[in-house]
Amino acid sequence: MIVILLGPPGAGKGTQAGAIAEKYRIPHISTGDIFRANLKEGSPLGLEARRYMEAGALVPDDLVVRLVGDRLDAPDAAGGALLDGFPRTVAQAEALAGYLARKGRQEDHCLCLEVPDGELVKRLAGRRMCRDCGAGFHVDFSPPPADGRCAKCGGQIHQRADDQEATVLNRLKVYHEQTSPLADWYGRRGLLRRIDGQGSVAEIQSRILAALGA
Repeated sequence: MIVILLGPPGAGKGTQAGAIAEKYRIPHISTGDIFRANLKEGSPLGLEARRYMEAGALVPDDLVVRLVGDRLDAPDAAGGALLDGFPRTVAQAEALAGYLARKGRQEDHCLCLEVPDGELVKRLAGRRMCRDCGAGFHVDFSPPPADGRCAKCGGQIHQRADDQEATVLNRLKVYHEQTSPLADWYGRRGLLRRIDGQGSVAEIQSRILAALGA
C-alpha cells in the first residue's frame, strides 16, 4: 500500500505518519531523509542533486522523482510506503504516478490532514525553543519559565524565525497555493481522503485508520 500524506505546517503529519507506518509495517519516507541519505552516501543521484543545491537552485522535479523512486525500489518498501512531504505539486504527482505505473505499482490513498489556519497559527506562532539544548515549549500548552531561561540547561529561550506569525502565514499561503490543486488532482482519481486534523492524537489516528479501511 502506497499512501501519500498531505497537510499544512503544524497539522501533526510527523506524529500521524509514524503511527500509520507502524500499523501497516511500511517505511515512512520523507524527501528530506532521502536527500540526506543520498548526500551522505555520495550516490550518483545524491551527487547530481548536490550540484543544484550548491548552485542555490531548486532540484528539478524529475531528479526528485528519481530519488523517491529509488527509495521505493528498496526491499523494505516492496509492500508499500508512506510518502510524507512529497509530492508537493501536481507536476510532481504526475511524474510519480508515471514512475509507479512503469513499475506496475500505483498510489492507494492520499490522506489530507485539514486544520483551520487560525488554529495552525496558534500552534506554530506559540512555539518556543531553547537555543542550547533544543528543548521545546509553547506559550499556551507548555509555557517557558518566566525568566526566559531553560530549566534543563539554563539556555536562552527564543522563537525561531520559522515560527514568527508573519512567516507562518506566508508558509500557509504557499501550502494552500501548491496543495489545493494537488488535493483536487488526487480527488479526481478517487484517492483523496480528507481527515479532520483537530482533536487528540488518538482521535485523529482513529479517523485516519477508518479512512484506510483498518
